[in-house]
Amino acid sequence: MTDYTSGEMMTVTAARALENGMTCFVGIGLPSEAANLARLTHAPDVVLIYESGTLQTKPEVLPLSIGDGELCESALTTVAVPEMFRYWLQGGKVNVGFLGTAQIDRFANLNTTLIGDYHDPKVRLPGGGGAPEIATNAGEVFITLKHSKRAFVKDVDFVTTLGFGRDGKGRDGVPNIGKGPTRVITDLCVMKPDPETKELTVVSLHPGVSRDDVIEATGWDIRFAKQLESTAMPEAHELDILRELKARTDRKHAGA
Repeated sequence: MTDYTSGEMMTVTAARALENGMTCFVGIGLPSEAANLARLTHAPDVVLIYESGTLQTKPEVLPLSIGDGELCESALTTVAVPEMFRYWLQGGKVNVGFLGTAQIDRFANLNTTLIGDYHDPKVRLPGGGGAPEIATNAGEVFITLKHSKRAFVKDVDFVTTLGFGRDGKGRDGVPNIGKGPTRVITDLCVMKPDPETKELTVVSLHPGVSRDDVIEATGWDIRFAKQLESTAMPEAHELDILRELKARTDRKHAGA
């Protein structure tokens, strides 16, 4: 059996969520890591789009930000940001938005604005960027982040990016809007919104992870699917490619 870390388990599982030929609007960080792993393994024809306007980019190393020159240099073409959002995203040409976040709640609302009270925050975060538009215009949204009570809270301090609203009905009756979050991938499990209530429900546990592990790391009374699955383990070639991608990135960013 191949040894792997919980972080590698998360990235491989997230990568597998992307299908070959999809058009994916990619967030920086964990989503970018997963999307590029997918491109280098089972989905060579996935079209990766970043917020800076880079279309069908194929970076050799993971970008530091949406403004990283690596994205533009390896892209099929680069368009203006307004065109990216108005034509490509709002035009319905993006299958999946792949996002990270600082906080997520039981209805998959995302917070990347602040922690604490709005008028006297404990921490100010980077903000929404393009995530609010991605979440409302992409066909569906995948979210990936590490599992902890600090990140998985009952109610986010601020709704930067709409999941299903404070009551699970935030998308009801709204025309021309995507499905919203369809899965959340963490280092412990995979969650999907309940078809009726839209509350996040654990559908798959990663190998070696128990229900108690997930309960302990979640800030609300988390529910589990009746038919709970076990996530498939990473394969050796997936781990090899991921590790080489990260090592290559480290060397590049260190100036080697």
